[in-house]
Amino acid sequence: MFKFWTSILVIFFPLFLFSQAGIDSLLKELDAVIDKSELYHDKKEAEINKLRSLLKLTSTEVHKYEIYEKLFTEFKFYQSDSALNYARKSLAVANTLKDLTKINTAKINLASIMGTLGMYKEATDILYRFDIKSTPEIKSLYYGVNSSIYLNMAEYAASNQEKEKYDLLTMKYRDSTFQSDAVGSNSYFITQANKLFEKGKYDETIRLLENYFSKMDDNNTDKAVVAYIISQTYFRKKDLQQEKKWLILSAISDLQLEKKEYISLRSLAFMMYKEGDIDRAYKYIKRSLDDALFCNARLRTYEISKMMPIINDAYQKQNDTNRNQLITFLVSASILSLFLMVVLFLLFKQMKKLSKAKQEISSTNAQLVALNNELHLFNEKLNETNNTLKEANLVKEIYIGRYMDQCSVYISKLDEYRRKLNVIVSSGKTAELVKVIKSKEFIEEELKDFYHNFDKTFLLLFPNFIEDFNNLLVDNEDIKLKQGELMNTELRIFALIRLGISDSVKIAEFLRYSLSTIYNYRTKLRNKALGPRDEFEANVMRIESTNK
Repeated sequence: MFKFWTSILVIFFPLFLFSQAGIDSLLKELDAVIDKSELYHDKKEAEINKLRSLLKLTSTEVHKYEIYEKLFTEFKFYQSDSALNYARKSLAVANTLKDLTKINTAKINLASIMGTLGMYKEATDILYRFDIKSTPEIKSLYYGVNSSIYLNMAEYAASNQEKEKYDLLTMKYRDSTFQSDAVGSNSYFITQANKLFEKGKYDETIRLLENYFSKMDDNNTDKAVVAYIISQTYFRKKDLQQEKKWLILSAISDLQLEKKEYISLRSLAFMMYKEGDIDRAYKYIKRSLDDALFCNARLRTYEISKMMPIINDAYQKQNDTNRNQLITFLVSASILSLFLMVVLFLLFKQMKKLSKAKQEISSTNAQLVALNNELHLFNEKLNETNNTLKEANLVKEIYIGRYMDQCSVYISKLDEYRRKLNVIVSSGKTAELVKVIKSKEFIEEELKDFYHNFDKTFLLLFPNFIEDFNNLLVDNEDIKLKQGELMNTELRIFALIRLGISDSVKIAEFLRYSLSTIYNYRTKLRNKALGPRDEFEANVMRIESTNK
């Protein structure tokens, strides 16, 4: 048995939570609509003022009648006295036009609004003298108004005998309405639903109206009526959640269309009261009373006046409880504040001590940071010096090795050159000897070989020199080598500078150029520098070697 109820709980509890979430969302929407009541009121007044403006411009009685009818419709659920006034005016114009359909329509409207105002005798007198056979096209309207009036009279009948009498008349006129309604009209569906409701066919009533409700336009004044009938059907089925849902939807439709004569919000207020939501109950019943007074709907005002004291008393009790809780809270908060002030005073003293200690620590940290910075700078300089020394040692090692090899090669070449001259002298070829001695071919070949070896050795030490050097120049000014060249004169000048030979005199001697030529080369390349010209040669010195 326990497992059975547990299973039921597991299945239906999520559904309950989902349903409750939907109700809460609808209640928030309803609260928002109430808060924006001024917006809907302005919209309603704008529509009424537009019709009144048209009335001033109208010259024909027919147009006057049509506008009076529209004004009656606008005021019917908004302001009963004004609706009564326009119903009488439309009747007067209809009498002038001597149009029987218009006269009878105006009379039915007049009786309808009299029923809303509780003027049942006057309303029934008009309807009693009414000959519906003369205008059969409006018999549905005639039967509907009769049904509504006798329904209200049944609700407020003084005795059971009178109530039964009015209930019978209500059902009689409702049946006549259903028979005369155009199939598919609002009144057709509402009347059909009421007949199903009275027969206890609640599921059929709900299916009929929920399907119809989903197709109704938001501006349809009967939308709230349909939602209210659905809520009452769920009330009979004892489904509280669905009853509340449809009452909310009905109230939202009433308020958005600025209807002041309604039932749903008042019924919802009483439901909120029973559920203990006193704030909403008071808010809804107060709005219902304000609207009933504005509309001058005497019967609605009477109904609300019976509920208002009950909800108001509960609201006042809740306010008193909240006030007492607030006083208790304020006293507790005051005591706690005093305690906190003492604690804060002690904390303040402790913080002063901590602040002093922090200042001392901060001062010590600042000194340590300064020392660390100095040490860091020293380490950087030391690393730079070490790198420079490593690079210098590598340069010396490479160039000394190359120098030794070159010297050995030169000695061998000089010995070979000596043998060649000796052969020429021994042969007695004096003229050929003079020619060989005067020729620079040997020197030029040796210089060419010497520079090639220099270039090769330098690029071994600085493999990315050419690329890094070109990156120091502006776009389209990079040095382009001829086919077979390792380096040219411009690159060799700055290769020597990178090796630490910055004296132009020494560079000129090494490359066998004049001092002015070397100076011009250096100036020309500085002018092509990408950055500041004064820093160009310093940037060349930063080009990395294989040692890095």
